[in-house]
This record gives sequence, C-alpha cells and structure tokens, in this order.
Amino acid sequence: MAVKLGNQQMTDTIAPDGPGTDARWAPGPKDIVGTAFSDDSSVWFTVGKGILNEVYYPAIDTPSIKDMGFIVTDNKDYLSEEQSQTDSTTVWCSPGVPAFKVTNIARDGRYTLVKKIISDPDNNCLLQQVEFKGKVSKLSLYAHITPHLGGMGSGNNARIIRHGQQSILVAERDNCALALVCSTPFLKATTGFVGVNDGWEQLKRYRCLDKPYMQAMNGNISLSGEIDLRTCDGKFILALGFGPSIEEAIITALDSLGRNFKETESKYKNGWKKWLDSLTKDTPDMAKISLAVIKCHESKNPAGGLIAGLATPWGFSQGDNDRNGYHVVWTRDMVEAAGGLIAAGKKESVLSCLEFLSRTQQPDGHWPQNMWTDGTPYWNGIQMDETALPILLVNLAKREQAISDDQALSFWPLVKKAATFLMMNGPVTQQDRWEEDPGYTPFTLAAEIAALLAAADLADLNQENNIACIMRETADIWYDCIDDWLYSQGTDWTQKYSVAGYYERIMPLGNSKLSRYQQIVHVKNVEPENASMPAINLISPDALALVRFGLRTPEDKRITDTIKIIDELIKIETPFGPTWHRYNDDGYGENEDGSPFNGTGVGRGWPLLTGERAHYELAANNHRYAAELKETMERFANSNGLYPEQVWDSEDIPEHDLYKGKATGSATPLAWAHAEYLKLLRSQKDGRIFDMPEQTVKRYLRDNTTSDKRAWRFNNKLRQIPAGKNLRIETLSACTIHYSIDGWKTSKDINSSDSGLGIYIADLPTGGLNKDEVVEFTFYWTQAKDWENRNFSVTVR
Repeated sequence: MAVKLGNQQMTDTIAPDGPGTDARWAPGPKDIVGTAFSDDSSVWFTVGKGILNEVYYPAIDTPSIKDMGFIVTDNKDYLSEEQSQTDSTTVWCSPGVPAFKVTNIARDGRYTLVKKIISDPDNNCLLQQVEFKGKVSKLSLYAHITPHLGGMGSGNNARIIRHGQQSILVAERDNCALALVCSTPFLKATTGFVGVNDGWEQLKRYRCLDKPYMQAMNGNISLSGEIDLRTCDGKFILALGFGPSIEEAIITALDSLGRNFKETESKYKNGWKKWLDSLTKDTPDMAKISLAVIKCHESKNPAGGLIAGLATPWGFSQGDNDRNGYHVVWTRDMVEAAGGLIAAGKKESVLSCLEFLSRTQQPDGHWPQNMWTDGTPYWNGIQMDETALPILLVNLAKREQAISDDQALSFWPLVKKAATFLMMNGPVTQQDRWEEDPGYTPFTLAAEIAALLAAADLADLNQENNIACIMRETADIWYDCIDDWLYSQGTDWTQKYSVAGYYERIMPLGNSKLSRYQQIVHVKNVEPENASMPAINLISPDALALVRFGLRTPEDKRITDTIKIIDELIKIETPFGPTWHRYNDDGYGENEDGSPFNGTGVGRGWPLLTGERAHYELAANNHRYAAELKETMERFANSNGLYPEQVWDSEDIPEHDLYKGKATGSATPLAWAHAEYLKLLRSQKDGRIFDMPEQTVKRYLRDNTTSDKRAWRFNNKLRQIPAGKNLRIETLSACTIHYSIDGWKTSKDINSSDSGLGIYIADLPTGGLNKDEVVEFTFYWTQAKDWENRNFSVTVR
C-alpha cells in the first residue's frame, strides 16, 4: 500500500506557543497489561483508570505514548473525561489470556464506553473496538492521545494528514512514529501543545474543537479527533500503528484496520491459549494471570529479557528525567521472574532468559544494576546478588530439567565469569538488594554462598575440580563468618525485645577504628538529619533469606529471635492481612500526606514480602499460617489480579487514591511479586521451599560443614581470627607474603598461588597460635617487583 503525504502548505494552522507544559507519565498503578504472543508484534500496552496508559514500541523498554482516552461533550456546556469521571471495570477474556473488555460508565449516567483492547499479532498496531452507548444525536466523542515517542515527552512533532476521505493523526520523533486511524473517519481533528492549545484545552474552553491546528512541532504535544458517532451509530475501531517513519506507521495502522477485527482478536487469543495449554487442569486462575503478566514483561527482539514492571513509579510526577521507570531489566527481578515461570511449569521460557543473560553479562562477569533490553547499562551500581542469582537460575533450571546437562554446561562460561566476579569482589556489596547501602547483608551473602556451591557443582561437571574446590572453600569461609558480620548480641534491642540476639539489616564496612557494634549506616530516601542510624538498630525481613537459601533452619533461635523484632517493628496489619516493610525507617514510598515520593518519603508494605514470609512459615511447618499469608497476598492483588509493588498502610487518603491495603502510586504490576506468588503455590504443593538450593542444605544443615580458615583480603581486612583457624590471604595479583608470628624475631615467606578465579591465595599456618598471639605480614608484588611498604596484623581471639 502506498501512502502519499504530499506537500501541505499550512503555516497558518501551525500551533503556536510551544513547547507546552513539562511532560509527565501516566500514574504507576495499572489495571491490566498485554501484548500479542507473537514475535511479529513489538507492541506492549497498559491500561489504568479505564484508559490506555503507556504503549511500548519498538521495544518493551520504550514507551511511545503517555495515554489515550476519550472526552465527551455536548458542544455547548457538558464536558466529561473518561479517565476521571467514569467508573471502570475490566474483564479478562479468560484467565491468562491478556485480551480485555473495559467498561466505563459515566457517573452522571449519560454514557457508557465499552472497549475491547488487543494488539495485532501480525503488525505493530494496537486495536480498540469501541461501543459508545448514549444519546449519539446530542453528544460528541473525542479520542485524545499524548505521544511520548522514544520514551520522551519533549521534542515530539505532530501533524494531521489527509488520506483519501479521512484524517490521520500522526506524530514522530527520532525515527519513531505513530499513526491513529478510525474505521469511521474523524469529523474534526487537531493537534497542539499540552496545557496550552491542544484538543483537551480547546474542549475545556469551548466544548468543541473550535480552532484546529494541523501541526505542532518540537514539544510536548497531543492529538485529538472527533468520532462520527451518528454515521457509525457509536460503534467503531481505532488502530494505533507504529513504525520507523510516518509512512510506515500509517501503512501499519491501515493494514490492521482493514482486517476483520474478530479474526485478529481470535488469533491474538489463540496465541496465548496455545501457550497455556501445557498447564495442568488444576492450575488456579490467579496462577494463569501471574504467568501471563510475567510473560507480558518479556522482550521479543532480543528475546528473554524480563523487565521489572510496565510502569513508571509515581509517573504523574515524573518526566523526561526518569526515562527508565521500571521498564528496564534488573537482573535480580528477571531471575526471580524466570524462577516463577519454572515453578509454574513453563520451563521452555527459561532458556531464552539464560541466553539473554549470556549476551548481557559484562566482561568482568557481573551484570549492570539495570539495563535496557539491548544490554546497555542504565544505572551502574554493583549489587552482588545480581551476579549470584543468575548462577542459581542455571542451577534451578538444571534441577527442574528446564535445561539439559549439556545445555547447563553451555552456560559454564557465564557461571565461571560470575563466580570469578564474586570471588574477586565479594562478599561485601556496593548496594544491597534494595539498591541502597554497601556492606554485608543477609540476602546478598546467602545468595553468594549458595551461588558458589552451585557453580562448584557445574565446575565438577566440566571437570574443573580444582576450581570447584576453591569455590567450596570460599563458600565455607563466608558461611562461617555470617554471625561475625551480621549477628548482634548485648545491644539495647536484645534487652528491649527480650531476645538473645538478632541479624541486622546490613553491616557497613565503616570505620575500621570502630567495633562493628559502633558502625553507622547512612539510610537512603530519608531527610539528611535522620539518615545516620546505628547498624545494630536496623532490621529487615532479608534475614529470612538465611532460611530460604538453606543456611539456617527455620527453628534456629537466632532466626526466631530476629523474627520477633521484625514483627515488632515492621509488620503492618491491613484489612486484607499482614505485610512487612523492607526495613525499619525505610523512606521509599509516599510522604505521610500521600504526596508522591520525591527523593524522600515513608516506605510501605510490600506484598512480595508477605510471600517471602509465607515461604518461611512453610519451611517451619506452620502450614496453616503459610496458607493464610498466601490468601493475604491474593487479596493484595487488584481486581484484575495484578500485584502492586507496595500497598498503602496508613489511614485512607481518597484525594490521592490511597486506601489501606490497596496499591500505592509506586507501580502495579511488579513481575517479581507475581513470581513470588507462583513460587509460593509450587512450594505449598511440594511441601518444601521450591527454590531452596540443594547444595547448601546438604553441606551446612545436614553435613554441618565448617571451615578451618578465615580469609583476609583488601576489602575485608581481618583484625582478629578465632583460635584454631588458619589465615588465608587473598589478593588480586601474584605476590610473596612475608610474615612473622613472633614479632619479627623470625620470619617466613610464602608464594601465593593462582586460584583460576581471579584471585591469588596463600594459607598461613596460624591454627596453632594461642589467644592474643599476633601474625604480622606484608606483600612483595611479583609483577610490579615492589613491596607494599606497610605491615598488617591479625590477632588470635
């Protein structure tokens, strides 16, 4: 199909007074998300408050519109906005098939809009079949769309183009374009600058498109078109086509519009139904919905990249300065989501996830804090759990036969590079799993230890037994040090809560002159005057990871005492059941008055933490409470089964749409929460924690393996070592260690050996030293041919 645009001389109809107001995104909570189960369609869509919110093209990480909805007037006095003045309900066509019927009923009773929303499996096009129920002879209906092409609200260009007998609404920016066409030609159409002279502003002022503009250039623009209700009797189809150019976007839209909607809808539904066919008949509807939500978060070209969420947290207060929202890949969230797919039986999806991780792994073995789906880093923080978890995904996929042994070995380069990064840089992390503080943290440490053991098994399978031995030895050393790093006794909290001790949220590297009981954590997302807190006065459900990863039994008094403080400080009761904060005095959430997070706020309850607690209760054989928490988690989902990141846990604030136990303005859905739910269903069915690594359970809980060593390294300079332990020195370069155990009366040298994992090791025979004896040492660097020129010492305690 050829589209001839022609040269339109319309300087008198160019919208003035650009660039418009500052661009903003749609609110974070979504009613539904969807995409075609087809690699031929690179369009993803979201709906919030009954209207289209962000639609993503050409990749799942790139929103191309802010929103699209309808406005109703009588061309004189009456004005009603679909988004804010209707009551909306959404129905899945069937659970797990993300085709939807949206019904919006005006609160004044004057009209109803019924919409079926799908994307074309064969085209980059979104389709809405719409029925307007009302007095079509007295009311006018306007479609209104706000393009944010290329993920940017600024710098967009819009035009109204005549094609035959109809007007086509088009916009473009940086080789990305959209075109909106209607099965019944628009009666009138306009573009303009948002907040200045666009269609919405005209309708507010005049109740009609009184002064249409044909172009609006280089700004935050919108497009509006009046539907010819009388000709179509209120029934019409809108096609929103995308392409690298305006011409191609128009061709795509017209092509999809020219097809039979029922046939396109049927093909859309059948693609999803075929994918769901392998599920067992007893699969709950909520599980099917969670599966579909996770799958809707997967990239297509390239395949396998699972983003965190199709939303921008508090989007209505965020603009072009927050391009990523949650629609980028966090390796942690991705691995959790992939684990949810395995748990629910969709094993075939995981291979593409592992291949994606192979493509995006950095040369040194880690993954970026988050990244676009082409692997380009966005934020560059280092979170060690995001390096450990992909190893555990390979292990889980192999155990669950989602991949064969040969396929697992094909990922040995990925695993070895990741394990090498852990060996070289762990166990401390630059950021914890909540992307905030550095130091030792229970979740990260548990993931690292489990990952090294899993990597060792794969090394053995690849006949690299020496490397496997070093990995296990390192895991054992770190395992033995968990309490040294994180367990506190004799503090104000132990007395206040009548416990023997507890695991802290995080232990910073801090000031080496202070004891670990004096260390300070600089908490993020709170006002500066409240940011500095003693590490011994921070606690988190992250401690439950020590059970989840098989490093502590659920009955361990250190764990049960920790849970006692967790429940005293950060457990929140809602009308739907309990949830938990990430840690005490968390600041990532709305402010107390309900205004959006603006760098500071108050952290709220996370439904996924309810799922994590249910896993703990299941491990502790508290099956009834685990079942209650599972039901609580289900109640936290919105009416369409989507799980929010956070739920409001204070008194209702209706003007901010905040209701206790319901989604906050952060983001809905969160793929990680859906994965936690799927894992919980599987764990309940199996009677054990589904994703608990078998290696840690056997080595530490059954065989009670311990280490005869402690490790000194430049990012973990031990000052003391228990009696009976040998001192392992770990460096990043080859060296000779010059040491003495008698105050330099005598000395010895020992050469480091290459571990094959990026570090050099040497074991000093300190196991026979007595209490208060000291080993002193320094380094001669082999490659530099130079001395360290300072001494280090470790005392036997």
